Amino acid sequence: MQRQDFRFFHRLRVRWAEVDMQKIVFNAHYLMYFDTAISDYWRALGLPYVEAMQQLGGDLYVKKASLEYAGSAQFDDRLQLGLRCARIGNSSMTFEGGCFADARSGAGDMPLVRCELIYVFADPLTQTSRPVPPLLRRLLSDYEAGASTLQAETGPWTGIGERGMDLRAAVFAQEQGIAPKLMGDADDAAARHAIAVNAIGQVVGCGRLVQRGGGVGQIGRVAVHRALRGSGVGRQLMTALEACAREAGLREIVLHAQLGALGFYEAAGYLPQGDVFEEAGLPHRGLGKTLA
Repeated sequence: MQRQDFRFFHRLRVRWAEVDMQKIVFNAHYLMYFDTAISDYWRALGLPYVEAMQQLGGDLYVKKASLEYAGSAQFDDRLQLGLRCARIGNSSMTFEGGCFADARSGAGDMPLVRCELIYVFADPLTQTSRPVPPLLRRLLSDYEAGASTLQAETGPWTGIGERGMDLRAAVFAQEQGIAPKLMGDADDAAARHAIAVNAIGQVVGCGRLVQRGGGVGQIGRVAVHRALRGSGVGRQLMTALEACAREAGLREIVLHAQLGALGFYEAAGYLPQGDVFEEAGLPHRGLGKTLA
């Protein structure tokens, strides 16, 4: 088992609290590392775990967890944990993992620790096993084969934009306390909308593009499911909306970003414009980007 055997990687840094008196990582911590990595694996699949399992009609329970040690991680090592779904049975699925130390020069590609995790898909009330749903089986197989787990769809309010309203409400009203009446406005009807849809049909991201005249478009109402932030959903939405802007012949895109999201938009090539201002009760700053 080597690094190239994995498509998915989870990264972390060893802290003092995880090191024992031998100055190496205490052996039980590796199970915690792999358990955390599994959570990010589901994000890579585009699945908000709780809602996804509810829709699939079950939950996953650990049947077996085993570790094989070939070396030890040390304080301040930067680790990569690779995971892959190696087998899907009738009701079980087997994940194999490897823990690699990036901080070691000459450490090679062989893992310090190997892991095997076996989960059983089961009824959450009775905890009796159920067959792995075909949608989940296909998603795992497709992801391991290199397929994309999300699809960006663009179009008008009817059929596309309206499908993102539940997500807008969850993010803006429930999380951020913005007045529900601000969830939508008159611009929705004329805007070009984008949604990110996962493999089981859930809308996990949304946004819109409004033409403002003079070759300028404004992106807004961008929302991503809280469980999937940082997993690439936002980037996929922005790419889809910018493609809409180019198709419409726009030369510039502007937007109003909450201060906590400035880093995300700046990484996408947007530059600050003007001073901080308040919108919907929250501090914002304008940003812009010239399209090639």
